[in-house]
Amino acid sequence: MEYWREELIYLLRIVLSILLGFFIGFERKLRFKEAGIRTHTIVCAGAALMMVVSKYGFADVADFDASRVAAQIVSGIGFIGAGMIIYRKTLIRGLTTAAGVWATAGVGMAAGSGLYIVAVGSTALLIIVQCIMHLNFKLFKTKKYLQLRVKFEEICDESETVKRLFAVERFARITAAREDGKLYYDAIITTDREFSVEYIAQILKENEFILSVERCDED
Repeated sequence: MEYWREELIYLLRIVLSILLGFFIGFERKLRFKEAGIRTHTIVCAGAALMMVVSKYGFADVADFDASRVAAQIVSGIGFIGAGMIIYRKTLIRGLTTAAGVWATAGVGMAAGSGLYIVAVGSTALLIIVQCIMHLNFKLFKTKKYLQLRVKFEEICDESETVKRLFAVERFARITAAREDGKLYYDAIITTDREFSVEYIAQILKENEFILSVERCDED
């Protein structure tokens, strides 16, 4: 009877980890992140299960080091997190989500080892930190850069005019071509400013030497 009672306690720890993983994943789902409820729940429950097996499954084995299995959980979750990180030119996506999944595994390990206050408290802290960091404060915002491709005719120092219009000091890249005796520039501008459609339309209307403006940071 005592054996079954202990097994039930271990199972309840895994159930607790499922609930905690659900809450963390639900917060991520509300922000339309790559890893949502299912990923965080399974990671948290899996870490708790492996922690229970690590701590109690080999109790009858002499000189068994339970910490070795726990250490493998940490490194194993790293592979899952690496698959969530996408690097595209100057843009990195999924880094916070990967870190969240890694931390969720830690919550599952705490629940599996019987550290209930630590597990519940860590879950609350993770969710609170995520919510705070998403507040509309300039301190928490990361600058996002975009690239614009501007094609224009160079007649008399029009390149400086283009820099002034888009508030940049230099072009990220520029190529020149001569057609029918006229000089044309194809310039790439990198900026952290968001230009509205109306503003770009106004630029094209007032500056006839600018042939086109195209956003190209998604290429």
